[in-house]
Amino acid sequence: MPNPTAAMLVIGDEILSGRTRDSNMHHLAQQLTSHGIDLTEVRVVADTHDGIVAAVQALSAAYDHVFTSGGIGPTHDDITAEAVAAAFDTPISIRDDARALLQAHYDRSGQELNEARLRMARIPDGAALIENPVSVAPGFTLRNVHVMAGVPSVFEAMVASVLPTLTGGAPLLSQTIRIERGEGEIAGPLTKLAEDNPEVSIGSYPYIQNGVYGSNIVVRGTDGPQIDKVITALARLFPDVS
Repeated sequence: MPNPTAAMLVIGDEILSGRTRDSNMHHLAQQLTSHGIDLTEVRVVADTHDGIVAAVQALSAAYDHVFTSGGIGPTHDDITAEAVAAAFDTPISIRDDARALLQAHYDRSGQELNEARLRMARIPDGAALIENPVSVAPGFTLRNVHVMAGVPSVFEAMVASVLPTLTGGAPLLSQTIRIERGEGEIAGPLTKLAEDNPEVSIGSYPYIQNGVYGSNIVVRGTDGPQIDKVITALARLFPDVS
């Protein structure tokens, strides 16, 4: 049975402008791989209502899970919660349970739960809260869309909260070998090997080091013995592998 599939939607003008380097995709990919959920697509959209709505609707229809990153904070440009609610034609308002979490947090810190901070309690009707042990303000899950913060430490904590609730498949296994030959030289044999072993993924990633052309060949799949078989075949084809 194939693994569940997932997509990620990264939201934010700061990502598209190059001001902020996104690390959340890398973290999510690693976590999903170990949980047996295949991350198949990643999109980046600007802080525009219509763009977020369209992306959420498309990805939600195409994949088992969608993970969003960014746009659920207290400022005027944090519009992800409203856009996700609109994508599913769902009302959104300040919810009592989310408000109570924020109230307790700001009471402990001696700060006011002002109007801006209260924006982080906006939750679509019927959504389940995602725990945030770092800064308390929750994310939420609406249907198959998991809406999370963009701050890496908070995003990672929210992923850790959500993953145990999701049914995964077989973890994706991976082995890498290094061949000091250019891709043009190894492309033919690699193509034949990939055709003969469709149940695994064989990727070629070229490099140049000290003037030497080479490739890292990465073999991925869920069947360990099958991966070992392909690695053995590569060693026969290219005796100089490392």
